[in-house]
Amino acid sequence: MALMSEQIAIRGATDDDEAALAELDRRTWSPLHSVQPRPTPPYPPFFDTTHPPQQFLVAEVAGRLAGYLRLVRPSKLPCHAHVRQINGLAVDDWARGRGVGRALLHAAMDRAREEGAQRITLRVLGHNTPARRLYESVGFAVEGVLPGEFLLDGAYVDDVLMGRRL
Repeated sequence: MALMSEQIAIRGATDDDEAALAELDRRTWSPLHSVQPRPTPPYPPFFDTTHPPQQFLVAEVAGRLAGYLRLVRPSKLPCHAHVRQINGLAVDDWARGRGVGRALLHAAMDRAREEGAQRITLRVLGHNTPARRLYESVGFAVEGVLPGEFLLDGAYVDDVLMGRRL
């Protein structure tokens, strides 16, 4: 699958993307969106058996890696097969404000529909206002809030559950 929009190309990840995606993931790490500690060496592989390339969409701007999105089934339960979940979205600093995140979200929704999904969901930290605005702008709505779910940098942060029909 490839989506073109103002020099933004979206494609499925391949094994060859591992090093570049790992570097992008480390470079874009922030307590604004991650509950994990800052990555430090030795770094684990970006792709593994629970995070295979097939789960990732890659965004490129003018042939340069600009971001990625991870799309998964939330569980293996047959009664949950109609839902897809976004489990990671990163956009490189130089590519912010160019529509990369929006293009990745639209491509994820397209892929989810192609896979037969009826809903798409995600979780976002309550203090991540830019991400929440982006998700709302493509039709996601807050469906639940876990108040003070995480203690990050000495402050309690809500875990916001968002979703939409496809």
